[in-house]
Order: sequence, then structure tokens, then C-alpha cells
Amino acid sequence: MQTLQLIIENNIARVTINRPEKANALNQTAWDEIKGVFESLDENPEVRVIVLDGGESKHFCAGIDLSLLMSVSQTNIACDARRRERVRKDVLRLQAPIDAIENCSKPVLAAIHGGCIGGGIDLICACDMRYCTDDAYFTIKEIDMGMVADLGTLQRLPKIIGDGLVREMAYTGRNVEGKEAEKIGIVNRSFTDKESMMTEVMKIAAMIASKSPLSIRGTKHILLHTRDHSVADGLNYMATWNAAMLLSNDLKEAFSAKLEKRNTNFED
Repeated sequence: MQTLQLIIENNIARVTINRPEKANALNQTAWDEIKGVFESLDENPEVRVIVLDGGESKHFCAGIDLSLLMSVSQTNIACDARRRERVRKDVLRLQAPIDAIENCSKPVLAAIHGGCIGGGIDLICACDMRYCTDDAYFTIKEIDMGMVADLGTLQRLPKIIGDGLVREMAYTGRNVEGKEAEKIGIVNRSFTDKESMMTEVMKIAAMIASKSPLSIRGTKHILLHTRDHSVADGLNYMATWNAAMLLSNDLKEAFSAKLEKRNTNFED
């Protein structure tokens, strides 16, 4: 891959955005590779949890590469309707990699340092959990570019933090720094430095990787379903889910390990 690095070890996949010379701004290649790698990791039985980070770049993600943004807005199509149809398809194509992160059956933990700007917010909103450094900052920058954030921030962030806080960020484009991000719930925790953040995030990832992979995947699926449905619908769906999935080898292994006072050993 040209814009990402991937390491798989001990059932943990570490996906690193790797465009440090562009502050990890995402060009078309990056969007394509994000979609491809998360769809691949979804199907890889060796992978139980994923960590997404910004590597050695100054920023976790500086958003969409401006050259890509300009290419979406420019077209030689003469017909207004066809030109707008093309722009709609382009936006949907850019939404697809973000959807691939959310739809990946494995939990995704985002480790954020520096700036998380524009499209970077879209990325982390699709992750299961988010962690950052105290000097990280988050900004919905689209408002300062004369546009509406269109890749998922305005749809997913209100499910993570309060509606009024989302509106404040979206209307003002102001920076929300690490400690405030922790306070309002954008991230689970903020750390003093990148090294301590990565150490703790990898510990959490290892803990998740030690659990039943089938149960972890099922839990993520149910949580996403619950987010978008009523309590009654969620409970009914849960009953149907467990009717199909409860009696697994993982359940037997968990009980056996407890009785035998040993660590569990789940199959991938």
C-alpha cells in the first residue's frame, strides 16, 4: 500500500496512516486503500481487533487532500443534472471507506495525536473507541471551507456526544483539545504523550483480542443495531440473534476454562 502501513501480530492489526509529508491528508489512493484494508481485515480470521493511528506524521489526519476535493468539484459535464449526479456519486464513493470502518466486524480503536481535522473526524466517528494525547485537537473544518461536512461526521458524532456540542463544533469550526475531548466524550481517555497513549491502547486491544472472537463480533453488531433502532426492536433482534449464535464452541470453552481454572483458548 502507498498510504497505509499494516502490521498483524497477536491477533491485533495495526493500521497506520502513512503520508507524513502531507500531514496524513487523504488523497484518492488513501481512501481506496482504507476501504480495501478494512474490508480485508473484516474477512481475516487471524484479526480480532484493529488499532488505527497516525504514525510519525505531525497530525493524525489533516483531512481530505485539497487536490482530491478540487477534482470532485470540477467536471467537464455540460448538463447540470448529470454534473450533479456525478458529484453525488463521488460523495458516496468517499463515504464508502468510512462505512467500511464502521461495518468491519472487528472493533476499531483510534489512537489520535496532533490534528484530527475534517475528514479525520469522519474516520474516528466510525471507530468503536477513541483515545488521544492532551495536545491533540479536533475540528470540523468544513464550515471554514464554505461546505457542509458530508462523509459522516454530522450523522455519527451526534450519536457520540451531545447534540448542542456537535452543533457548536460544526457551526464554529473551533478546535476541541484533548482534555476537553475527553470531558465531552469524543474520546474515552486523553494521555499526556503519544507513547503512553499507544501503550495503553495496545493493552486494551490485547484484552479485547483475548476474548471470544465470535462474541466480540456479535457485540459490535448488536451495538450498531441498537444505536439505530428502538429498545423493543433491539430486544427482539437480540433474542433472534442468540437463538442462532448462543450455543457456540466459545461458550463451552469459557465454561471449561473457568472450571479448570485456566486461561481461555478461543479459535479464530
